[in-house]
Amino acid sequence: MDGFKKRLNESVQLRLSVALSLVILLVASVAGVFAFASAFDEAHELQDDTLRQVAALFDRQRMTLHYPTGTALEGDDEESRVIIQYLADGKNAAGGSDEVLPLPFPTTLADGLSTLEVAGEAFRVLVRSTAQGERIAVAQEVGARDKDARESAWRSLLPFVILLPVLLLVVGDLVRKLFRPIASLAAEIDQRAEQEMHPIDEGHLPTEVRPFVVAINRLLARVAHSMEAQRRFVADAAHELRSPMTALSLQAERLAAADMPAQARERLLPLSQGIERGRQLIDQLLSLATVQFTAERPQARVSVHEVYRRVLEDLLPLAERKHLDIGVESVEDVQVLINEMDLFTLVKNLLDNAIRYTPEGGRIDLSVERDGDSARLQVRDSGPGIAEDEQARVFDAFYRCLGSGEAGSGLGLSIVKAIAERNGARIAMGFADPQQNSGWCFSLWIRTGLPA
Repeated sequence: MDGFKKRLNESVQLRLSVALSLVILLVASVAGVFAFASAFDEAHELQDDTLRQVAALFDRQRMTLHYPTGTALEGDDEESRVIIQYLADGKNAAGGSDEVLPLPFPTTLADGLSTLEVAGEAFRVLVRSTAQGERIAVAQEVGARDKDARESAWRSLLPFVILLPVLLLVVGDLVRKLFRPIASLAAEIDQRAEQEMHPIDEGHLPTEVRPFVVAINRLLARVAHSMEAQRRFVADAAHELRSPMTALSLQAERLAAADMPAQARERLLPLSQGIERGRQLIDQLLSLATVQFTAERPQARVSVHEVYRRVLEDLLPLAERKHLDIGVESVEDVQVLINEMDLFTLVKNLLDNAIRYTPEGGRIDLSVERDGDSARLQVRDSGPGIAEDEQARVFDAFYRCLGSGEAGSGLGLSIVKAIAERNGARIAMGFADPQQNSGWCFSLWIRTGLPA
């Protein structure tokens, strides 16, 4: 019950359905009571009219009365029978029950309809004076009349009983259909990527919902403006920092070529390394700003092996410095549908990350294979892998695994994630050897643009 109350408080659709259902039930109940009472009274009026017609028929055809002597007729129902007798014969009634005619009606009854109790039974009695001056009484038991009237009234309620559940179901279905555009709008917004800030189409929405959509569009415009300002700031700051960092790097190289004491050269080494890390950070910041906020680039069919070759040419000196066995283990090439520079940046960051975290003398393998209508690219290394409590954060900007001892900006995997999301690619990671919990493997699924 508490769960239903919570849902009722939180859901406008449920509140509207319940409110309409209660109103329909209330109106149907009032209408049902009114219909029952009206049908009941109408049945009594028809029964009274039947008594009048019988009395008029008796007078018009100048019938004579012969009271039955006790012989039962076929089809004669004692409860529903219509009794006719001369009113004056009431004083000559033979018994005190309604089984023997004439009945002891009071001879002083006035003309017209009345209800009275005779011989322990309630009767509806019509008294009429005939053209010959005789007074007759036409009567029927009230119990039988009420029974017939109730049955007629209950039959008048049958449409309510049948149509009420149908109406409730129709109302519930209509409410769901009326709220369907809102649900579709929520699903559309939920499926958007992080960088999709274009306005929501409000043309097909109900008038009552449009003010909210207009407000959301204005909010999206403000957020897009803020993100663009942030992108420009990051790009401008990185660009402004690049020139002085390059100058510092050149000055450090010139200083290293000059004659200096051993102690000074020893102190110059960490300075040069710091300057190099700063340059790498600035380059990565520019790359991240580009892939996160730049409009989608034109896509084409790109050879994965060709991109692998170019990346290896760039990073092979870094791998040789650590004596790593690095290469492509797949023989068959696959072409994928993506921007070539995006794929190059993505693979280069994955491979750079593997080189940095693979111990000296380790192994790194690149591979690609068709997987349905996609291609699965893998970068596998023999490094220590990533601890389970850190796996959820490795794609966060500036996050670096603790205790690795490797210098880096912490932006490489953030760039990989941004490129994958922009191109609709799917990325997964896990241990290269799950049994030993050793090594690490990044898998990437990219569309080939061809049927499976």
